[in-house]
This record gives sequence, structure tokens and C-alpha cells, in this order.
Amino acid sequence: MADQTIVQPVGDYHDRVRWGPIISGLFVALASQLILSALGAAIGATSIANSGAPRTDLGDIGQAATWWAIISLLVSLFLGSWVMARACGPMNRNTALLNGAILWATTIALSAWLLTSGVTGAFGLAASSASNIAGGALPQTGIPNVNPTTIPSPTAQNTRDIAGGVAKGGWSFVLGSLLGLVASLIGAAVGARSPRNVTTYVEPTTVR
Repeated sequence: MADQTIVQPVGDYHDRVRWGPIISGLFVALASQLILSALGAAIGATSIANSGAPRTDLGDIGQAATWWAIISLLVSLFLGSWVMARACGPMNRNTALLNGAILWATTIALSAWLLTSGVTGAFGLAASSASNIAGGALPQTGIPNVNPTTIPSPTAQNTRDIAGGVAKGGWSFVLGSLLGLVASLIGAAVGARSPRNVTTYVEPTTVR
């Protein structure tokens, strides 16, 4: 009598892009980003309200909001990619990284569309709160019905300041997006489950 053991490796998916888990991770990433954005706005507004200072430094507020937006993006993409990888069956590391990159691109594209279309949810609430805070912090000029034709044209220094602000915003977006890609790939790699071998035992046969 002899036992026969057959070891069969569990293969990876034929279609490497798993849209079901990607969509699940996308919703987790967006929900996490909305919650973290609302949390940052609440913390910032609470600190300003309880500071007792006669004025508010808008520059510091803008810098803190930028860093918080990047941090919330990294955390949300990590969580979304981790959920995406765990929602899939066993897959190799390359497939997990591919799906994590697709999740990152989908999240960035959808977030940009939501922001530009005005369907922003908590983003709109946070932006509205920040706008109200900034409006209250700025001094009131008390000049009603200003004629646009009387507004002087921007000087060269004003143009340079505007260009510097645009450049800073652009570089911040690029840096945050690339760091978000790294966070998404790390989350997918951590949550991935490698394919394993399946051992099959065959009924013993008589050896002659």
C-alpha cells in the first residue's frame, strides 16, 4: 500500500484587475478622507475659537490645512488599499500593487471631480467654515459698491506673488499625490495574502 500526495499551487486570478475590491477600497478611502477633513476643520476652528487672540494668522492656518490635507490623504489611501487587498482572495504581490495603483488613481480622479463639481459633502462644509473664518479675520474696509473700473491693475510684485502661490499649490498637489501613491502601494502590500499550496490526498493504492 502506498499513499499518493498531490500538491497543487493555487493560481492567481486570470483578470488581475479586481474592480469589486477596488470600488470597496475607494469608498473606504473617500469616507476616511471626509472624516479626517472634517476632524481637521473642527480642530482648527476650536483652537481659533479658544485662543483668545485678537487676530488670526491666516498664513499659519493655510499651511496647517495643507499639511493636514496631505496627511489625511495618505491615511485614507493606506486604509482603502488595505481593505481592497483584504477583500480580494489570495494574490501575488505584483497584482496587489497593481490594484493599489488603480485605487490611488481612481481616488485622485474622483476627488478632483467632486471638488470641481461642487458635490463635496464634508469637503464643502470644511471649505465653507474656512471661508467664514477667513472672512471674519480679514479687516472690513467699509467701502460699498466699488466700481470694478476703478480697481488698479496688478503690479509686477502682485503678479509674482500670485505666481508664487500657484506654484506652491501645484507642487503641494504633486508631492501629496506621489506620497499618496506610496501609501496606497504600502497598504496594498500589507493587506495582500499570498497564494498558497493546496495538498490533496489520494486514496491509497496497492503497489504490485
